[in-house]
Amino acid sequence: MAEHPSSDPSDILIIGGGIAGLSAALALAGDHQVTVLTKGSAGESATLYAQGGIAAVLDPLDSFDDHIADTLEAGAGLCHPETVEYVVRHGPEAIQRLIHMGVPFTREPGEEGPLAGFHLTREGGHSHRRIIHAADATGRAVETTLLEEAQAHPNIRLLDQHVAIQLITAAKLGRESPEGDRCWGAYALHVPSGRVRTFGARATLLATGGAGKVYLYTTNPDVATGDGIAMAYRAGCRVANMEFIQFHPTCLYHPEAKTFLISEAVRGEGGILRLADGDRFMTRHDERAELAPRDIVARAIDYEMKRTGADCVYLDITHQPREFLERHFPTIRAKLLEYGIDMATEPIPVVPAAHYTCGGIVTDLEGHTDLEGLFAAGETAHTGLHGANRLASNSLLEGLVLADAAQAAIREQVARDPARVPEIPSWDTSRVTESNEEVVVAHDWAELRQFMWDYMGIVRTDKRLERAKRRLDMLMGEVEEYYARFTVTQDLIELRHLALVADLIIRSARSRRESRGLHYNQDYPGPDTSRPSWDTVVYRTADGYDRTEDVPISGNQGSAPPSPHRDAGEG
Repeated sequence: MAEHPSSDPSDILIIGGGIAGLSAALALAGDHQVTVLTKGSAGESATLYAQGGIAAVLDPLDSFDDHIADTLEAGAGLCHPETVEYVVRHGPEAIQRLIHMGVPFTREPGEEGPLAGFHLTREGGHSHRRIIHAADATGRAVETTLLEEAQAHPNIRLLDQHVAIQLITAAKLGRESPEGDRCWGAYALHVPSGRVRTFGARATLLATGGAGKVYLYTTNPDVATGDGIAMAYRAGCRVANMEFIQFHPTCLYHPEAKTFLISEAVRGEGGILRLADGDRFMTRHDERAELAPRDIVARAIDYEMKRTGADCVYLDITHQPREFLERHFPTIRAKLLEYGIDMATEPIPVVPAAHYTCGGIVTDLEGHTDLEGLFAAGETAHTGLHGANRLASNSLLEGLVLADAAQAAIREQVARDPARVPEIPSWDTSRVTESNEEVVVAHDWAELRQFMWDYMGIVRTDKRLERAKRRLDMLMGEVEEYYARFTVTQDLIELRHLALVADLIIRSARSRRESRGLHYNQDYPGPDTSRPSWDTVVYRTADGYDRTEDVPISGNQGSAPPSPHRDAGEG
């Protein structure tokens, strides 16, 4: 393996190689040198595992107004209307870009409309068939196409096996200007060599995805450890609405299966949720039955499992012909057959699992964060699109549309700011030693994910939140002590990021004394209608104190950032 230099400046640094990171890189690489860091192998991202598809208005019988209305309804009063309208209206052109690149979306001869020939499916919460897809492996088709384009581009350098540790800021370098702090890149661990590399950049885009690995059961890949959210928070950025963690209703329940998602599209094509005795229960919970939004379906499954003592429920699509299933769900069908389940003749055992982080780093519609030179896009960002609950298949749409907006803003910033990347010191290892107690990290990982699942899952109570906070405070103390004493490893870096994200989730959930969307607290079973809807915004003050504020939705976009945090003790 080639040796890497310790300091490595470039025009633009992108951390994350999913749909947001790669699409932004491709747009910027025409006239800039772009470095893309990925944690695992190239292409390993949440995008790769997305099954259902991308929501966009592509049918003449559909409309922007209907897609906007569906998104707002799913978001339970917390969507930012201007964000929803922007993303929805730019959806068709984003799809056209993917088609132009050669993404092999599923075709259906005989369809009419501006995108004639493409099959559109329907998912929970949608009033029309508007999900364009590549069979049941849309994310893989999109990720593979984008990755091939990026690997072939001379101005894009893809570096895998790099775990981002912290952002490099002017304040840390002692070079803060009267205009305030700014970002100059990031430190990242090159896992194979164990060396920490310095990546200076004139602009940095965080596209690190969500934080599903904070829970014991998740559909997310191992890379989803909330890295961007944690790093941005430590650097002084606001983070919003972390209490809204979406649990996908249907993850395969099987002792040999790690985390395999059964796409929403299975229900969109007529799949029925049943108990072990064949009883169809969703009709008792919502008039939309299996096509209700995900939060409703997940809570209904959770309720029925607890009521009956069952380990799982069953998703039944045996009424569809085998040929239909082979054509529309080849990936799911093949994976189920590996576990001895034939979806054509028997129902699929399923349980809910943590799936999507609706909150994240506060940004505007161009990806600007509170730190000059730092941008965020995709699941790691909070733009107000999803509100209290993400509408199915709006995530890949957001990644495409808002990454394009972010790259335009990055291009503009680099053009107007000719400043060169300053000299950046190497990562300081003079005060740490090699650890002989890695078991501590492994135990803390397991404990964190277990109590987050037990106390911060689909249904919450004040007592559960208090228990989670007590346990987390102790664990965070252990992690910070370990981080200060020992050489960093991938497990330690990710545990530290996840512990902070868990703290943000718990603090946000304790602040929201109501039930809304994905946040359901039995002590406050309904929404608080006594005041305007608000975002839960958490941040760290300049003197190191953590704060939580309720910010009315109408006033959140474009509001002034808090005083930036000085995280001078790191590195």
